[in-house]
Amino acid sequence: MAFKHTLAAAFILFLGFCGAISSARAEPFKIVGFGDSLMAGFGLGPDEGFTQKLEAALRAKGHDVTVANAGVSGDTSSGGLSRLDWSVPDGTQLVILELGANDMLRGVSPAITQKNLDAMLAKLKQRKIAVLLAGMRAAPNLGADYQNGFDAIFPKLAEKYGVPLYPFFLDGVAGEPALQLDGLHPNAQGVELMVERILPDVEKAIAVVKGNS
Repeated sequence: MAFKHTLAAAFILFLGFCGAISSARAEPFKIVGFGDSLMAGFGLGPDEGFTQKLEAALRAKGHDVTVANAGVSGDTSSGGLSRLDWSVPDGTQLVILELGANDMLRGVSPAITQKNLDAMLAKLKQRKIAVLLAGMRAAPNLGADYQNGFDAIFPKLAEKYGVPLYPFFLDGVAGEPALQLDGLHPNAQGVELMVERILPDVEKAIAVVKGNS
């Protein structure tokens, strides 16, 4: 009789263990969009921002994901570095790192921007969180030296840390007034194009993370 009770208890524990595993597997893939106003959704409605549109696009393609918005309008790479630890919670599996535009607009030395982004990538690597680095490009009116120095930051860091690079976050939107709110920020249509263009890179990054887990 005691043996039967022991066997039953063991079976119940086994079912609970299987349930815990099943529950863990059912958790959505967690992405954090970490950046400035381009990530935050400046000037857009509650469902029109980049992270919301990206989550919807990924789910439409069958990915069980959440995309958290950790964008702060006006943020520089220095500001991003100071808030990285608490803005990217434990359990995050992929960060889309998008910072540098405000550094460029303020004429911050590319060496400082690179140092800050380098530190962020090092912190995320230490936490074993994958990164898709979203690049930015300098405005040509800042001069060739600044432009060359700034534009080189992102491929250098992507190579150093072995992370995928999406070369230009505003690809297809920059220089297109019909897709912008104010000459700097994308409108809802612009965001849709940005999501469409970056989507394959995000899907690849998700596949790599899942393949390594």
